[in-house]
Amino acid sequence: MKRLEGAEKLGNFVFCKIMIVLMTNYLRHTSFALVMLLMFLSSCFTGVESTKKITDKDVKKVVEGLTQEELEANTLSIPTDSFANWKTGKQFFVCDNNARLIFKPTGTYDIDTLNLKGCLLSYVGYHLGSVLDNRNTVNIEFSDGRNKLVYSTDKTIDEIKSGYTIPFLIDMDVVRFVAMKLDNRTCYIKTPIWYDANEAMVAGRKFVEVRIDSVLPGNKVFPLKVVFTDIEAQRKAMVWMTAGGTVLKNRSFDALFSLTDIRKRYPSIEQDVWQCIVAGKVKAGMTKDEVRLSLGSPSSVNQRPSHEGVREYWYYPDGRYLYFEDGVLVER
Repeated sequence: MKRLEGAEKLGNFVFCKIMIVLMTNYLRHTSFALVMLLMFLSSCFTGVESTKKITDKDVKKVVEGLTQEELEANTLSIPTDSFANWKTGKQFFVCDNNARLIFKPTGTYDIDTLNLKGCLLSYVGYHLGSVLDNRNTVNIEFSDGRNKLVYSTDKTIDEIKSGYTIPFLIDMDVVRFVAMKLDNRTCYIKTPIWYDANEAMVAGRKFVEVRIDSVLPGNKVFPLKVVFTDIEAQRKAMVWMTAGGTVLKNRSFDALFSLTDIRKRYPSIEQDVWQCIVAGKVKAGMTKDEVRLSLGSPSSVNQRPSHEGVREYWYYPDGRYLYFEDGVLVER
């Protein structure tokens, strides 16, 4: 490595010398030569090209120490079923009663009194119907056991892509697949945002060992509800989870859970500090990495010189701010 660094420095030096000779010969009859030469020399020898503005990307920690196998094992790959492969009887859970508004009205039921929330709809098939632009669009047919329900996609067969979803309906094949993968599995939860049995938000703990008890259909935003038990505290809770193919990356399996003990990645952190991190709290004396583990990355960072050194301010979206001196939290 040292030889490579020496060769690189020598190459830079030779290049600079050649450029100096060329520029001097070419520009020696102009008053501009000296200015250009000084500018070039400063770029060659200062070693400073630019000063970058600090953003939250600069303070996000890259977790190291995991093997490729561990990284791959921590990813839950959820397969998507293309519409062309839907089989008669495929089931969908209705998570919101507004689902009644997406189906074409018919004379067999009153759309105003139709109550579908919590029902399982079975896929019956589809038929094509033309619209004003003469496209043959797909109309998907479901049954709730009593009524035939028709959903107009306003898309042709070719326009319906893999992983196609219908508002307020959750694909039970996805739910069952994730349940098969996760039920009774031990993980380490990364988020302190938990929900109780009534789906009310409660303060949770992060980086603690949990056992996943069940995976159930979720709501209109998050299709999966993951119920778990905090093993140490013997406390039941749940989180909402996405099934992939969404912009809500902070609710994916990888964002919510780890299959490896996160505590082991940070052996140098004192136990009392780790307990603060688990509870989502901070205290004076914590390092920036420890604060980031506890509260997450700030939305913005500002550095200011002071008599004690460089004071760094971290600002969070909830209005809270912290500041550090020489990388250590001095006030909260």
